[in-house]
Amino acid sequence: MLDQLDLNRLPRHVAVIMDGNGRWAKKRLLQRFQGHRNAINAVRTTITTAAELHLTSLTLYAFSTENWKRPPKEISVLMNLLVEYLQKELDTMNKNNICFRAIGDYGKLPDFVQEYLQHTFQSTENNTGMVLNLALNYGGRAEIIRAIQILMKEVQEKSLSPDQIDEKLISSFMYTADLPDPDLIIRTSGEQRISNFLLWQSAYSEFYFTDVLWPDFTKDDFYKALFEFQQRQRRMGGT
Repeated sequence: MLDQLDLNRLPRHVAVIMDGNGRWAKKRLLQRFQGHRNAINAVRTTITTAAELHLTSLTLYAFSTENWKRPPKEISVLMNLLVEYLQKELDTMNKNNICFRAIGDYGKLPDFVQEYLQHTFQSTENNTGMVLNLALNYGGRAEIIRAIQILMKEVQEKSLSPDQIDEKLISSFMYTADLPDPDLIIRTSGEQRISNFLLWQSAYSEFYFTDVLWPDFTKDDFYKALFEFQQRQRRMGGT
């Protein structure tokens, strides 16, 4: 599949809604946590492939603001798997020149998770290759509210007037301010909705939906999404 891609027309920023871990486990009569554990291979494959293709940035929707509604045991499994991943993959990130970041209100995650996040931030901050964003305790509406609150404070302090507020300014207060908006958003598992993900940034994103459950997502599946992206005509409202 790689030989069918035009490597000069790849998206700069790809975002992924990683969906289907629970259904993957259910199909195999396994507990849900087994789906999350097996999803690590898909995460590793997608990150490595994106880095090999020299994408500017990759954003993975790892834990949403709504995910706190899940059973405490499942949340605990997810947090421990996140730390396990960070511990095991740090050397690989550095080998691939990946700069690791997180977006969202991740300060509300357990202390031990924040500790490993900070360690990974600091260990990769000088890398100059692809930016890897993990969306953690992230919600698109919450992100927009946060931006509005910052703007309102600046208006109240008279360092900003309302007529100065435009799209560029609002974008500068988003978590992804220094990155291009996602050109392509991939969602696995057959669901066709955005689920409160990058609402502001996805205004002109291309969407690719696949029935593949996230733990089964392979390098070839990623290539298929990129190939489909290259078949689209992106007019951005023009002709």
